[in-house]
Amino acid sequence: VDWISLAVPFAYLGVLLGSLATFSSLYRKRKATKAFSLEPWFPAHVQRDIYFNLLHLDPPKDSSKEKKGPAVPESVLKAALLRRAIEDIKRVMQLRSQKQALAMLLQRGSVGDDLWQRFTRAEKEMEEEVRDVVAEANAYVPGWGQTIFQSANEMLNNDLYRERMEKEQAKLEEERKWWEKKRANTQEEFMKELDAEAANATPSRKQSESSVPAAPAAATPTTPTATSGA
Repeated sequence: VDWISLAVPFAYLGVLLGSLATFSSLYRKRKATKAFSLEPWFPAHVQRDIYFNLLHLDPPKDSSKEKKGPAVPESVLKAALLRRAIEDIKRVMQLRSQKQALAMLLQRGSVGDDLWQRFTRAEKEMEEEVRDVVAEANAYVPGWGQTIFQSANEMLNNDLYRERMEKEQAKLEEERKWWEKKRANTQEEFMKELDAEAANATPSRKQSESSVPAAPAAATPTTPTATSGA
């Protein structure tokens, strides 16, 4: 048996498989590096950072041997977690509204693959973020994770309604000021017109009075004197 002839195909196959594995590993590493180097889809998650800062805040130092309580009350942490969930809802809604349009632009070639990679990475990050919020909520109250986003959605709707009402109130205030200014200007112009008409009417009245002839003086009646009789 010619072992060399049998070993050559296996060696070639091994080299080929090794090359493919090396290429695949390098490609995945390069793709992952490129994905991490891409600009994030959303800005920094401020509400999440606030929650973690409150959660890991060290309690105040106390010289007594009593058990130290939490640095931040649980009610404050729950409120911060709700604000975090509200921000998550905003971002999820934004992703859902942008996905269809972005997919159409990608099919037409109007946008590059980098933008789509940023979008898909943002979707995965938001999925992990939602799961994390649910787990945190269940850690405070069992079962709260099933309703925390419903409560956050109601709070978000209330905030949007309040903002809309404030905008309408501001718009009404601007319109009221505009109408008051317009009314004052109209009244001022009307008074100016009246003053101009009065000023024009005074000389014409004087001229008409001077052109009227003076009435003749009334004749003084003469009383007859009696004559003496002959």
